[in-house]
Amino acid sequence: MSFAWIALIVSGLLEAVWATALDSSKGFRRLWPTVIFLASYIASMVGLAIGMSEIPVGTAYAVWVGIGAVLTAAWAMITKKDRATVLRVALLAGLIACVVGLKAVS
Repeated sequence: MSFAWIALIVSGLLEAVWATALDSSKGFRRLWPTVIFLASYIASMVGLAIGMSEIPVGTAYAVWVGIGAVLTAAWAMITKKDRATVLRVALLAGLIACVVGLKAVS
């Protein structure tokens, strides 16, 4: 796996961090969640940019969004901010399959 793919995967993980921190910041009224949001957002964008240096933009963006979306949704279900239903979990599994498929054909 190339450095570009590793950077892209890590930046997808950081997308989930900044999305969760953004929610926790309560409209940027709480200091530490806001600081975590800003740091993880910048690092996530840098990783996405590195990934796009070798991976086609459509694939890179879809993988980045997919990782972030699945992890953010899963965290929300784990922390009981969203309901975990069989259909939601199945749809997230389908999204994971699509991200893995994009990696496989790239």
